[in-house]
Amino acid sequence: MHAYTRRAVIGAGIGVAGGGLLASCSASSSASPASSASATPSASGNPGGPASAVPPGYVSPDGEEVAAAERGRARGAVREIRLTATPSSLDLGDRTVRTWTYGDELPGRPIRVTAGDTLAVRLDNNLPRSTTLHWHGIALRNDMDGVPGVTQQPIRPGGSFDYRFAVPDPGTYWFHPHSGVQLDRGLYAPLIVEDPREPLEYDHEWLVMLDDWVDGVDGSTPDAVLDELTGGRARMAGMDDSEGAQDAEDAEGADGGPGGRPAGPSRRLRGARSRLLEGDPGDVAYPYYLVNGRTPEDPRVFRARPGDRIRIRLVNVGGDTPFRVALGGHTMTVTHTDGYPVEHTTTDALLLGMAERYDVLVTAQDGVFPLVALAEGKGGAAMALLRTSDGAAAPPPSVRPRELDGRLLTADRLKAAEDVRLTPRDPDRTIRLRMTGSMARYDWAINGKPYDPAQRYPVRAGERVRVSFINGTDMWHPMHLHGHTFQLPDGGPRKDTTIVLPHHKVDVDFDADNPGLWMVHCHNIYHSESGLMTIIGYRK
Repeated sequence: MHAYTRRAVIGAGIGVAGGGLLASCSASSSASPASSASATPSASGNPGGPASAVPPGYVSPDGEEVAAAERGRARGAVREIRLTATPSSLDLGDRTVRTWTYGDELPGRPIRVTAGDTLAVRLDNNLPRSTTLHWHGIALRNDMDGVPGVTQQPIRPGGSFDYRFAVPDPGTYWFHPHSGVQLDRGLYAPLIVEDPREPLEYDHEWLVMLDDWVDGVDGSTPDAVLDELTGGRARMAGMDDSEGAQDAEDAEGADGGPGGRPAGPSRRLRGARSRLLEGDPGDVAYPYYLVNGRTPEDPRVFRARPGDRIRIRLVNVGGDTPFRVALGGHTMTVTHTDGYPVEHTTTDALLLGMAERYDVLVTAQDGVFPLVALAEGKGGAAMALLRTSDGAAAPPPSVRPRELDGRLLTADRLKAAEDVRLTPRDPDRTIRLRMTGSMARYDWAINGKPYDPAQRYPVRAGERVRVSFINGTDMWHPMHLHGHTFQLPDGGPRKDTTIVLPHHKVDVDFDADNPGLWMVHCHNIYHSESGLMTIIGYRK
């Protein structure tokens, strides 16, 4: 259930802790040696090199500029992992579903490395469709970023791919596919990068992954949800993951029914509102919300002693749901967001958009307490328990601790820690990305143009780049930039994903120090797969 003692965490960078952190992420525990960091990776059954021709004048994902940047990052040990993407049957607590996972676990087993290490992961694709791996938040080499059609060829069913890259920055990260709506199945796991000079002191660590769940419930699949929302337009436009082999499972399988796309009940969310998000909280009515793969009816239980200091790494891996998070009977001290340290700030509750991460410290009280992730504006919730006393009765699944309505912290109220703040500097270039579209038409786009892999917004190495996220829609969007972290205005936190409210603008700055072709997109998986994504490309 991904809870570790401080001693185990310290040792995790060189071995196994907490039941198998690094030895394996699947039934197989060793990977074939990967090629050198500057070589083109292998993709069994696929052509090597970048996924498509790079326009003249732009850096190629496997170009010399990318290799040179990588040589400046790698300085530690090589950590070898073998990972298998496979169809699975999962017990969520009060029902069993068919889905896709990494190694038959939900979440997948955590990968732990130390900043500066090189991670060598062979992904074996046992799925009935093509897939890839995206390493969310990592400033990695571009040809390892896992974007099919841009940085690599898709990994066909039965194929494999060797991902190899240096991991430069400590923090809380995660990995997931970047193929269609596969993220909204069970294909995700934490990637924890240890700080060799860790300044925090704590007794335990929890990894807490918050998810909204629809796959395998009464015939539903994420593909069917996307079809319902778009009227099939995303699939017909080739923006989902259907180019690979179709699933052959039966109607109760992870993708059964005619054409692999069962109808299932309607999953369109209607009538939900969030004052905090100034409108609709999402598009999908999920039947379940999970903490570490469990429903509130049979929750994960984290154990500690009264007075223990606990680090909680919170990750929102949901496809369409923001979560308001609180630990009953406790306050939380926020220490990091999206992997980067912030000036410590105390709060009762946090808002996490999809793909956002927060690290918090809590001091355990005596008793049993609910860790509740309320699906903001949707009404349901996920829950886990902190237990420091065996005699106390557990709260019911419907519990809503008063802290959920207490002090609420959002990222715009945080300040970056001094040692990670960008040096003040006027931008050399401003890129304006206006989100357009509507829930009714589901015609999401950037600057009025749905995603086109040939689209490029140019930058040059060494520039300070300002991205103006301008939300011209009635819906909020969590916007994510690959391969970099940006800083929010006025000394705000360093992040890779930021919430942009309806009809608001958020300016973020980043240093162009990682050459290649990089996605920028909404991390609502149904928005991105309907067209709300584009590419920033480095000019030679």
